[in-house]
Amino acid sequence: MHSFTEENYLKSIYRLLLSKDSATTNEIAAAMGIKAATVTDMLKKLAEKKLINYTRYQGVSLTEQGEKSALGIVRKHRLWEYFLVEKLRFKWDEVHDMAEELEHITSVKLIDRLDEFMGCPRFDPHGDPIPDAQGKINQHEALQPALQLSKGQCAKIAGVTDHSASFLQYLEKSQLTLGQTITVTEVSNYDLSVTVQPSNKEFNISHEVAKNILVLL
Repeated sequence: MHSFTEENYLKSIYRLLLSKDSATTNEIAAAMGIKAATVTDMLKKLAEKKLINYTRYQGVSLTEQGEKSALGIVRKHRLWEYFLVEKLRFKWDEVHDMAEELEHITSVKLIDRLDEFMGCPRFDPHGDPIPDAQGKINQHEALQPALQLSKGQCAKIAGVTDHSASFLQYLEKSQLTLGQTITVTEVSNYDLSVTVQPSNKEFNISHEVAKNILVLL
C-alpha cells in the first residue's frame, strides 16, 4: 500500500514515460506543480521501496513493480471517470478532479466489481485506454492528431491529449466530441489552422487545438 502522495508521483512519472525512456526531476516537478527539491526527497523514498530506478542527474524510470502500481492507479482513475460520465451523467469536463480523489480507494474487489458493472469498458470519456486488471492496455488503432489531416479527409474524433476543463468545454461548445465525424474543408498555409465540418456546421480551429484532438481514419 502506498500513500496518496506516492501514488501521485508514480502516476505522473508513468505519464511522462509514455513518450520517453526516463524523466528528469525538473520534468516531474513541472508536471506536479511542485519544487524540484521536494521531488528529489520523494524519489529517494520511491527508490528505496524499489518502485523506481533513480540515480541523481541520470533520470528516473519505473521498476516492474512501480509500473504495475502506476497502471493500477491509472485504471482506477479512468474507470471512475467512465462511471461518473456514463452512470451519473456528469460532463466530461467535470470528472477529472473527482476521479483524482476516487483513484486512491484501495479495495481491489470494489474496482473489479465497478469494472464488471460497467461492462469492462476499454476507453474512458476522453478516449484514453483503461488498463485491465492485469495492467494490459488495448490502444486505439492508428490514432493521429487532427492537424495531420489533409483537405477533404474524414475522420472520427477518438481522443484528446489536453484534459483541461477549458479545452473540453471548448470542444463541447464546438460539437467536437468523441465519436463525432469531421471533414477537413480547409487548411491554412499561414497559421496551420484547420477548418472542420462536424454535422452541418463549419469551425476554424487553431493549430494548437488540432494538435490536441486525436482522430481515427
